Amino acid sequence: MRGVPFIQVPTTLLAQVDSSVGGKVAVNHPGGKNIIGAFYQPRLVLIDINTLKTLPLREIRSGVAEVIKYGVIGNAKLFNWLEEHIELLLRGERKALAHVVRESCRIKARVTEEDETEQGLRAILNYGHSVGHAVEALAGYGQYTHGEAVSVGMAVAARLAAALGLLTDPDRARIEKLLQRAGLPLELPEKLSAEAVLDRLYHDKKTTGGRLTLVLPEQIGKVSVKRDIPAELLKKIICTG
Repeated sequence: MRGVPFIQVPTTLLAQVDSSVGGKVAVNHPGGKNIIGAFYQPRLVLIDINTLKTLPLREIRSGVAEVIKYGVIGNAKLFNWLEEHIELLLRGERKALAHVVRESCRIKARVTEEDETEQGLRAILNYGHSVGHAVEALAGYGQYTHGEAVSVGMAVAARLAAALGLLTDPDRARIEKLLQRAGLPLELPEKLSAEAVLDRLYHDKKTTGGRLTLVLPEQIGKVSVKRDIPAELLKKIICTG
C-alpha cells in the first residue's frame, strides 16, 4: 500500500552492509537490474548480526564484496583492516562482522545523506555495479549472487583504471588479491560475451548521450565517475582479464 511506513530488518550480510541503508526500493527487469523503483526511506533499520549465523558461506562472501567496495570508494583504513582480517569475516567471527557492518553503514549513510536521490556523490556507490548488473541480467537473475557479480565488476573497473593511468598497478593488484582471498570471482563467466556486456553498459543509468560511464578507482579509498570510457579498451579488458 502506498505510503505505508516500514522497518527494515536485514538478515543477510549484503543487506546489512548495503541495501538496507539509503532508501532505494526497486525490482529487477529483464532489461536491467533495479531499473524499476523509487526512493522511500524506512522509519528504522534494525540489524541483528546473530541472523548471519544462518547463512551459507557463499552468502557471507557476497556481502563481503560490498564491504570491499566501501574500502575502495572511501575508506582506505577499512580496506587495510580487511587485508588483515578477511579470514575472520569468512569464519563468521562476531566482532569482525559487527565492525564491518558498522563501518559500512556509516559510509553509506554519509554518502546518501548528502545525495539521497543520486544526483551526484551517491554514484560512487556504484563502483563495480555497472558491469556487475550486466552480469546478473545476462546470466539470469539468481545464477550469480549480487556480490559475485559486483566482484567481477570491481576487478574490471580496477584493471581499466590501471590501463588508463588512473590507478597504480600495486593498488590494482591489492584490490584483486583481496577479492580472491574472499573467494570471489574476478573474470566474466565464460558463457557471457564482452559484446553483450558492453551493450548492457550503454543502457546503464550512468551512461547518457551514448557516453560510456563507469566509476573507477584512483587509489585505495578514492574513486571518481569517468565518462567517455574507450569501448574497445574496455572490451579488451573484459575479454583478456
